[in-house]
This record gives sequence, C-alpha cells and structure tokens, in this order.
Amino acid sequence: MADRTELAAELKRWCRGEGLEEAKALMVLVPEDVEVADIEETLHTIKCLGRVRVRGRLFHTSLSRLMVLCECKEDVPKDNAPKEVLNLNSGESWQIITLSEPTTTDDFTMKLRTLLNAEGKTLEDLQGLLPTTRPPQSSHPPANSTESILQAVGDLLEKMHKPQTEGGYRRLRLFSGNLPVPPNEETFEHWLEQAWLMVEESDCSDKEKRRRLMESLKGPALEMAQSVRDSDSEASPAEYLEALESAFGSAESGDDLYFAFRLMQQQPSEKLSDFLRRLERALTKVIQRGGFPALGKDKARLEQLLRGAVASDLMLIQLRLRERKSSPPTFLQLLSEIRTEEEYEASRRKLNTSVH
Repeated sequence: MADRTELAAELKRWCRGEGLEEAKALMVLVPEDVEVADIEETLHTIKCLGRVRVRGRLFHTSLSRLMVLCECKEDVPKDNAPKEVLNLNSGESWQIITLSEPTTTDDFTMKLRTLLNAEGKTLEDLQGLLPTTRPPQSSHPPANSTESILQAVGDLLEKMHKPQTEGGYRRLRLFSGNLPVPPNEETFEHWLEQAWLMVEESDCSDKEKRRRLMESLKGPALEMAQSVRDSDSEASPAEYLEALESAFGSAESGDDLYFAFRLMQQQPSEKLSDFLRRLERALTKVIQRGGFPALGKDKARLEQLLRGAVASDLMLIQLRLRERKSSPPTFLQLLSEIRTEEEYEASRRKLNTSVH
C-alpha cells in the first residue's frame, strides 16, 4: 500500500492548485479504467460525505493507479475519516486519502523521505547508520529517537558528498575511443582536458588518480590503459594520459601545435573573452606536447591575444594590455578584466538603444 503521508501531501498541493477547501476534499486511488460515474457512485455509499463530485484525475506511475481528487458536500469527518471504500461492481477496496489524519510525526517522515529521494537514497540506506542497542550509561541517543535519526542522516549525506569534494575532484565522464562519439560520452579532447586537470590539481595519491582514470574508460580506451598497467603497474597517471593521447589524440607535434597557436585570430563575430578561451585551450595542448615552456605561458598568451584580436582594438586600448607585456596577467585575471569590459560595453549599447 502506498505511503499515506506522501499521498496526503500530494492531496494538499492539489487542493491548493484547484482552490478546494481541504476540509471537503479527499483523494481515492482507483484502477485506470474506472469511469467517473462509477467513482462517484461508489463514494456515495459513504453517507457521512454527502454528495461527492470528481474534480480531477492524475496517473500515479509507481502505483499504476489513478489518483482521483474529489469534493464532498459535507466536511470529511476528523475523527473517523474512512480509509477505504468497497467498489460493489468489482469487489475491490479503493484506498482513500484525507487531510484529517494526524500529521505531526508524518510531516517529519515526509520531509525525511523528500531529502533522501533528492539524494537518491531510501530509508533502508539510513537504517544501516542508526546506532544499535546502547549500554544503559551511554551518552548516545536511543536508536529510534529523532536526534539519532538526524545524526544518521548527516552521516549518510557526508559520506555521499565526500568523494565529490575530496581534492576538488569531479567524476570524469566516460570515454571509449569509439567513433562516432556515442551520445553519453565525451570527445577525447574534452575528456583529456578534464583528466589533466584532475591529475595536476587533485591532492589525492597516484593510486587514486589511476583508479579515477580507469573508471572513466571503456572499450578501446580501457584496453589501452590496461596495457600500460600490465607493462608497468607503477606507471604514473601522466604516463597513462600520454599513452591515451598517442593512441587517440592528434598526431601533431608540440612544434606544429605552437606554430598553429601563433596563427590564431579572432573570428568576426567572436567575443574577445571567447577568443581568449580558445587561445588558452590551444596553449595548454602546446605545453602538454612540449612545444613551449610552461613558465612563459602568460607572456605567450598575451602576445597572441594582442596579435590575433583583430576585431577588438578599442577594448585592448582601454585595458592597456600592450603596456603590460613585461608583467602579463594570468589567464583568470585577463579573462575577468575582459568580461567586465564586455559587460560594460553591452550595458552602454543597451542604454543608447533605449534612448534613441
């Protein structure tokens, strides 16, 4: 049988949406093929409700039944509200939900279920964290107390969120090396960018980094990683990525990529901030392939931005970027300054348009 607390909450929201008095409303769960006339006729057998009219129907997927909103002529009894009604045609009992049932304890249960559902968990997952029997002198709360349940919820949520936040790590998307790229997978370039970020920025051990790489691979890509592991069980995460790049990445050398980087130009309709991001992705690949030393990346980025930003001369002048070649800003500083200037220009254009 369905959880009455959750169904009562659904009935409460439904009444509010339809503008019905809660005291005169009830919800009955019936088979999908039952007609409105049959529902009303069956509910009329409950004399204390008076005349009953169907006001709405919704299908409940998990129950495979219709939820039927009904309005009664009389107030639904508070003390002895009916829990079910017998349909004389089929001989089946239909569950009735009202808002006259006690809700103090149920409200907590409903909120707890809502929280767990949002995290993809159930009450069964929670039970394993509840304390078992305690010695008489123990300072811990009883296993079934509200305090004990709240503590268990906190432990469960902490356990669930810890892997995502440890070391700033976010689980890598899948990559298989198959072409065309399946809908639920990343392109190799994007996967590699995220993988390098994890390897270089995460504080976890090399063993954990290798595990994270392996769990994101399948198909030909996983076979390649397994061959690296078989040849050297202590291979570094960087060696795994280099092997994958040699198998699935571009065949261009670091020098080739650096030459292409120096030829990059801003497209006619491309914002300066978007051009900067495109430069950064290209420069990262150059450095990873050994085409340019990492220590000089800020200077190289600024020089190419000044050389290639053919559609943003005025903004470059306003940001005084040419005067800052000797002490170039980092990528994030530069991006922040450019986006601030772009937003200012956009608001100024909008203001001029509204004035004219």
